[in-house]
Amino acid sequence: MISVRLSDEEYSALMGLCLVTGARSISDLARDAMRALQNGANREVVPGSYMDEFRSQMRSMDKKIEQLSAEITMFKRSRTTE
Repeated sequence: MISVRLSDEEYSALMGLCLVTGARSISDLARDAMRALQNGANREVVPGSYMDEFRSQMRSMDKKIEQLSAEITMFKRSRTTE
């Protein structure tokens, strides 16, 4: 068993990634990522060299999730005032 500490932002971003990739949970997402590394996927890519891009994409996804959440909240409020 592996335990990893995540900030709320990191957790939300990973949950968003689960939705995008179809993973059932962060554990499934992590297992799939580790299997890919173990099986030699992307051997030409040095682990960590893509992390800046990954973090940037995760921040972007997190912002989009927050925007969507705000829009859903506004939609629900507008329906209750009708």
